[in-house]
Amino acid sequence: MASVAGVNGSSFQAWGGIALAPRPCYLVRVTETWQHARGALSLDHCLVMAVVNATPDSFYDKGRWIVSPAQQPDVSVVMGECRRWVELGADILDVGGESTRPGATPVDEATELERILPIITGLRADPELAAAPISVDTRHARVAEAALAAGAAIVNDVSGLADPQMARVVAEAGAGLVIGHLRGEPATMQAEPRFDDLLGEVADELGRSVARAEAAGVARERIVVDPGVGFGKTRAQSAALVGAGDFLRARTGCPVLIGASRKRFLAALTGGKPVEERMLASVVAAVVAATRGAAAVRVHDVGETVEALRVRGGIEAELSRAAAAARDR
Repeated sequence: MASVAGVNGSSFQAWGGIALAPRPCYLVRVTETWQHARGALSLDHCLVMAVVNATPDSFYDKGRWIVSPAQQPDVSVVMGECRRWVELGADILDVGGESTRPGATPVDEATELERILPIITGLRADPELAAAPISVDTRHARVAEAALAAGAAIVNDVSGLADPQMARVVAEAGAGLVIGHLRGEPATMQAEPRFDDLLGEVADELGRSVARAEAAGVARERIVVDPGVGFGKTRAQSAALVGAGDFLRARTGCPVLIGASRKRFLAALTGGKPVEERMLASVVAAVVAATRGAAAVRVHDVGETVEALRVRGGIEAELSRAAAAARDR
């Protein structure tokens, strides 16, 4: 076995190229930041990205903010929810106008923009939300460009820069970037996902996307990677990737975001619970992700996740102090 450098200067053992040993239970996190178009987010704690769905066909909320017959989100209701989430501790508000759930039908860019621009404009104008940067969840460079002009600071691209203009748009705006891992399209991505070396292949493919972004002018300190839990992965593969933060950080050189909230693989771990009953499983997954090296988690259940992460952080801090005292004796 070989020792592999991990996040925050920790180390772990590699067997056959895959990190297996648990992280130490007391850690000292090295403070760093994630740069974006309107400032920077400290990574001294695991960031919480709140899911703001402006779609009528989301796999979880199923368009609860959509007003018929226009099929557009009720901006005032969305704004109220976002204020509540920020009060509860959300660090980022991630606004999306196209569902990328398995089997989802793509929407045209005009429809996507109609759904998200009023929300982004409203969020940006609200002084109560000034501390929380806005992320736009899109695969399309033209949508990202308009969203950034309207006030978004981060682009969350689940496709891994499938649009050849995306990296240029991000670079020109000085935006933050989440590079997701996805093979194929959401409509077909769950058709026989296959990996011979799950962690190695995901890391290598993310690394190539990071290199493309840097070649287009996106600075490394603006990039976060996302292994795409539930995006073209089996349930077992998704579960493994939740805990792969340290490994992916070591291999790509970028902080890692994990989005496991309410996803289907959790049903297999909870006796088949439907999406409406996966809150507890989602919070546990977020805590596991953070403990295993994730710099950020993307969630639906903001208050519960923030509280759980604070408890985890408090326990680690006290254990670290106790360990330091024991070493000094």
